[in-house]
Amino acid sequence: MVSVINTVDTSHEDMIHDAQLDYYGVHLATCSSDRSVKVFDVKNNTQRLITTLMGHEGPVWQVAWAHPKYGNILASCSYDRKVIIWKEMNGQWTKYYEYGDHDSSVNSVCWAPHEVGLILACGSSDGSISVLTYTEGGTWEAAKIPNAHTIGCNAVSWAPAVVPGSLVEPPSNANKDSQVKRFVSGGCDNLVKIWCEKEGIGWQEEAKLESHNDWVRDVAWAPSIGLPKSKIASCCQDGRVIIWTNDGVGTRWTQSVLNKFDDVIWHVSWSLTGDILAVSGGDNKVSLWKESLDGQWVCISDVGKAQAAGS
Repeated sequence: MVSVINTVDTSHEDMIHDAQLDYYGVHLATCSSDRSVKVFDVKNNTQRLITTLMGHEGPVWQVAWAHPKYGNILASCSYDRKVIIWKEMNGQWTKYYEYGDHDSSVNSVCWAPHEVGLILACGSSDGSISVLTYTEGGTWEAAKIPNAHTIGCNAVSWAPAVVPGSLVEPPSNANKDSQVKRFVSGGCDNLVKIWCEKEGIGWQEEAKLESHNDWVRDVAWAPSIGLPKSKIASCCQDGRVIIWTNDGVGTRWTQSVLNKFDDVIWHVSWSLTGDILAVSGGDNKVSLWKESLDGQWVCISDVGKAQAAGS
């Protein structure tokens, strides 16, 4: 059974939309409809507000931590059409970069694996996806995928840098420019799409995964260390969670329905080992799922709102 080990009083003045721990689990970032982003120190089951970041002009939907090799860097996206990248320098959090080239709400931000560079994917309700890359010259370059999803893009998630079936990461001296970069997106067109950067061409659609009957709310590409296949989880307004798998041969993905829930599913998230999936939805429950030896997905734990409150 999942149990609550700690709670954080954020003092946000409106609904909280996202909460993310950093790489080491010592800092927590939260964002809210009150237009603010907050960063807390949460070491040793205590909480201390480090800073409140103000810069957005609308509800802030999501936050994402970059890998610590680049320092303390946090990205946020908002209904105000902007993406803001924040950085801690000399103990002070400041606005590091602001991107405002979307025509509608930016709904999702996700950092690429640190092995390929400091790169951020951003999905927007205008249907496009932007990829922001930090250059050695100290500037940010933006590449946009127009019309990635008709009506809008709701979620983006990067493929791991580790090749499926490999037990080790790419060598530290590997040329990051030569590594294949991929991410998955989900949209209001009921589609899951996989994008790959082609040398000299840019970002191209590599695969289109069709099975959902309503808006795809979230996508999550599983870590692949030690796993023989690539796995992606997608969840939908239709209440279904689908697991997509690829054995590394070609671009063909197979699907299996993890479960059909009675309410919309908002989020899916993999464990660090890529074998347990957390699912949360409109029923105020979080459930954990694991694949059995015969290929069936089994619920191994769940916790509801009432249980969490009583823990």
